[in-house]
Amino acid sequence: MTTREHLILGIESSCDETAAAVVAGGRRILSSVVASQVDIHRKYGGVVPELASREHLRQIVPVVREAIAQAGVELRDVDAVAVTRGPGLIGALLVGITYGKVLAMALGKPLVGVNHLEGHVHAVLLEAHGAGKRIELPAVCLIVSGGHTILYYVKSEPVNGAGKFSYARIGGTRDDAAGEAYDKVARMLALGYPGGPVIDKLAAHGNPRAVRFADPKIKGNPYDFSFSGIKTAVLYHLRRNPQLQPEIDARQQALARGERGADALRALSSPETLDLIASFQRSVVENLVDRTLAAAGEHGVRTVLVSGGVAANSELRRSFETESARRGISSYFPSRALSTDNAAMIAAAGHARFLAGDRADVTLEAEAVLPLV
Repeated sequence: MTTREHLILGIESSCDETAAAVVAGGRRILSSVVASQVDIHRKYGGVVPELASREHLRQIVPVVREAIAQAGVELRDVDAVAVTRGPGLIGALLVGITYGKVLAMALGKPLVGVNHLEGHVHAVLLEAHGAGKRIELPAVCLIVSGGHTILYYVKSEPVNGAGKFSYARIGGTRDDAAGEAYDKVARMLALGYPGGPVIDKLAAHGNPRAVRFADPKIKGNPYDFSFSGIKTAVLYHLRRNPQLQPEIDARQQALARGERGADALRALSSPETLDLIASFQRSVVENLVDRTLAAAGEHGVRTVLVSGGVAANSELRRSFETESARRGISSYFPSRALSTDNAAMIAAAGHARFLAGDRADVTLEAEAVLPLV
C-alpha cells in the first residue's frame, strides 16, 4: 500500500444489512463485513422497520470491529469515516449515522455522508478498478433493487486531482421497484422471501414465452418504469387457473418446514408454474434492458452500469451483455457480493467525496428520501 492511498471506513445501515468495510484508495477492498437480517424478516415477507433498527443496534459495534480486524489495521489508521445518510429506513439510518458520528469524533477523523444510491454506482466502479478495467464516463447507470429502480446519467469532472461525480435522474419507477415486484410475485406463488434469487433459479426451467404479459403503457417520460401491472397480471393468471392452488399450498407447507431451497420448491412446481415464473422474469428483464439501453442511445453514451440487488439476477446479466454488445455499448456489473447492500461501496463513494473536499459534521441527519445529485 502506498502512502497516497487513503483508508476509508464505510458504514452502511439503510435497510436490513448492517455492514462495515475498509477500502484503500477507493479501489482496494481490505475488508467487507455484512450482517444480514433476512432470517429475521423472512416470516413477515418483507422488512419490518422497527425490527431492522433493533438489529442494527445489536450488530453495529461487532460488525465494525470485525471489518477493522479483517483489514489488518487499527481504527486510528483510517483517514475518514463514510456513512450512509439516506435514502432508506429512518430508524435504520440513524443507527449507522449516530455510530459514525461518534466514531469520527472520538478518532478526530473527517466524517463523510454518502448517498446510498451513489454507493451502488461506485460498487461497479470499485470492482472494475480492482479487475484492472477502465470504465469510460459519462455513463447511464441503472440502480435496480427491492427499493429502487432508477436511471441516472453519471459523469465525473476533475477536482483536487480526483474525479468529482455528478448525477442527473433520467427516469424511475412510478410504482413498484423491480425487486419489490419479484418479492410480491414470490409471495403469491409461495416461493419464500426474498423472492428474487429463487425466481431466478426456477425461471431457468420454464418457457419464457409461454405466458404473454403486456408491455406497460406509460405516458410522458419514456424512461420511466412500471411493474405493478405485471404483478397484477400474475395475480389474475392465478385466478384464471385455480388448478395451481394445490401446489401453492404444498409449497407454503414446505416453507413452513424450512424447505426453502430452489430444488425443493421446483419439485413442488408444475410445468405451468415454471412457465409463469420464466415469463414473469422475461417481461421484467426486457423492460429493464430496453429502457436502459434506449436511454444510453438517447444520451449518446457508450457505457452502461447496472447495480443493486436485482443486478445479481443471471438473466438480467445475460440480456444486458447480449444486447449491449449488439448495440456497441459496454455494460458493467459488480460481483453478486457487491450488488446487494454493502459498506465497501459506501467507502468507495466516500473516498471520492473525501478527495473532493466534502465533509460532514455532527449536524448530519438521516434522510429517508434523498435525491442523488
